[in-house]
Amino acid sequence: MVYYFTSTISDPPSTIYLGKDKFENEELIKYGWEEDFHADNLSSAHIYLRLAPGQSWKDIPAVLVEDCAQLTKANSIEGNKRDNVTVIYTPWSNLKKDGSMAVGQVSFHDPKKTTRILLPTRINATINRLTKTRTEIPPPASSEHLLAERDAHLAELRKVTNAELQKRKKEEARLAKERREEKARKERDWEELYGEEAVNGEGRANNQEGFDEDDFM
Repeated sequence: MVYYFTSTISDPPSTIYLGKDKFENEELIKYGWEEDFHADNLSSAHIYLRLAPGQSWKDIPAVLVEDCAQLTKANSIEGNKRDNVTVIYTPWSNLKKDGSMAVGQVSFHDPKKTTRILLPTRINATINRLTKTRTEIPPPASSEHLLAERDAHLAELRKVTNAELQKRKKEEARLAKERREEKARKERDWEELYGEEAVNGEGRANNQEGFDEDDFM
């Protein structure tokens, strides 16, 4: 079961989702492409935040980070009972998973590419607001949905990348055409001043003094 929530604490609204248990966590790890929130040194659900196009994990609004962190704390059996719980978050691409790890367990490729937020206490108003928006997709449809969403996201990224590549190629072609036209213009101007032979680097026009070599014979 994958649970989806909508946070309206910032604009535009954001999608947050999590797995019901550690087995769903594995599916989220497998098909993820967003930011991952997890209670530091405690067992908890992995909370994923879907970023807006062009948004970086480093510029998530603080109020949205708080929403995700509160949801993470609330979905940790031990962390939900404690005060002063630290929640850690990182890009999905920084999650490290290998065969030696338990189901639902992850580490990080680069521990420095993480951010921690301290939650002094649970804020029930935040949890209640998010819970009212909750929808769910049961397995196996949840896995199919995650895969379809990820593939659509990757397809959109490829579309954007190709569009940027085509734009860059057009700009390079435009600049190359301008350089060719500028070169041709200079050659025409030179030819008008000194004649065709000067353009080819030959003839008397290249003799700056204007003397004929025969004058010195």
